[in-house]
Amino acid sequence: QVQLVESGGGLVQAGDSLRLSCAASGGTFSVNTMGWFRQAPGKEREFVAGISGIGGVTFTADSEKGRFTASRDNPKNTVYLQMNSLKPEDTAIYYCAVARRYSGMVRRSRDYDYWGQGTQVTVSS
Repeated sequence: QVQLVESGGGLVQAGDSLRLSCAASGGTFSVNTMGWFRQAPGKEREFVAGISGIGGVTFTADSEKGRFTASRDNPKNTVYLQMNSLKPEDTAIYYCAVARRYSGMVRRSRDYDYWGQGTQVTVSS
């Protein structure tokens, strides 16, 4: 049974940095794409950043380029989201997900098969 557990969220101030972690269990995910999404109140879930399974290529939503980066530690089955220069509009629940059918750069939520429960990130101004 695949499980994803996010951690590292919290309340920070604008301009701060935060690193989220996502521990995966129930399988081996080194060849699968891992992604991060977020959902703010009243808004749809949106892609933030991801990392491919083959080659570990990182890819980020255009709106977050230069601030957010995904990384992974395959032996630990863990993926990270480094967030810098946080803004109040980054406030959301952040989810990690695994795309079991893909190894490349996948941005659509429907292409991800398993999801974590989410971790709240709140950025105060």
